[in-house]
Amino acid sequence: MIKLYGLPMSNYYSLAKALLIEKGAPFEEVKAPPTQEESNLVRTPMGKMPSIEVDGHYLSESLAIASFLEGAYPEPRLLPTDPFAAAKVMELCCHITLDVELVARRCLPEAFFGQSVSDETKAATDTDLQRGMRAVNRLMVCAPYAAGAELTLADFYTFYTFGLSGGIVQKIFGRDLLDGYDNIRGLMARLAEHPSIARVEAEKAG
Repeated sequence: MIKLYGLPMSNYYSLAKALLIEKGAPFEEVKAPPTQEESNLVRTPMGKMPSIEVDGHYLSESLAIASFLEGAYPEPRLLPTDPFAAAKVMELCCHITLDVELVARRCLPEAFFGQSVSDETKAATDTDLQRGMRAVNRLMVCAPYAAGAELTLADFYTFYTFGLSGGIVQKIFGRDLLDGYDNIRGLMARLAEHPSIARVEAEKAG
């Protein structure tokens, strides 16, 4: 039985949970807020969410968790068998997280936690987000899924990183992150109905 540590408030916790459900892996959820306490750092060295426990061993970072699940539970596949096609999926995941979500997170303290972010940071974030969105859009296939005809890991990263990023952009800049990107907007709507994602979102809301 895999133990999933963290809280549903984390988009990466929700991503990991959706992957566990998608893979049909038996798991239990353990509430564990992000702290710098030793008991948490043993599981996740930076104290972040999520982490998993497998046979007494711990693993952190969503991409590492996804890699483990792909190897331990090969069906349904979330990475193509062709090495280059699999690398393209990973490339898209990297650009989504590095060029969109991590950029948007610069303004997370003001968007959701009542702290202040400088005008300079906001201006740089806005510029870099627009550049990042253009870059990601170059890689997005959306036919019908992020990387092509089959559901892949990139779809889960799309749903759970654009969801948070879009919320930050709406709060800070008063606009829709997906304006001008109807292909990604349509993909987000399709993914919201995918069973594993829909279950995570329903349980989060409940």
